[in-house]
Amino acid sequence: MSLAPSSSSSPVAPLPLGTDAPATCEVPHFAPVRVRGGRYRLRRLVRHRRRAVAAGLAVTAAALVAAGPREAGREADGARGHPVAEPVRQHRAVERVSAPVRIADGATVRLLRPGDRVDVIAAEETSAGGGAQVVARGARVSKVPEPLEAAPESGALVVLSVPRATAARLAGASATARLAVTLC
Repeated sequence: MSLAPSSSSSPVAPLPLGTDAPATCEVPHFAPVRVRGGRYRLRRLVRHRRRAVAAGLAVTAAALVAAGPREAGREADGARGHPVAEPVRQHRAVERVSAPVRIADGATVRLLRPGDRVDVIAAEETSAGGGAQVVARGARVSKVPEPLEAAPESGALVVLSVPRATAARLAGASATARLAVTLC
């Protein structure tokens, strides 16, 4: 037996590599395929996204208004937040003035510092024993001047920030009574 290939045993001769592909043919010319509305799809997507965002913002705003602070005239129903025991009063601005006051006990005044809150008490000196009366409540100490060495028995001066009407009461009480302070 012979191992050499013979031309009679195989009907088709092997072809060189890369030549076994079919012959090329020309692709016919055709119009481009267009999807209906495809050109505006991106714009439409953006337009709908804007509507979705606008609707979400409207819902958020409505929720914030519903959960926000209540009107002053409305009664609290206790549905949200902490219950309110009594309505908060609006204080109108009160004109405050500086009132210099001589306190009978100079040692007490040395305990005071600017910013302290004090009650001023007037103690009347009468033969019947006298009485004490609160002239100013919660007055703020604005200044404590240095005491004079000449008259320690005459008390010490303190400057209080009080409403104008309270300043008038303090001036009247200091003319007829000895004044004392208590820290608040």
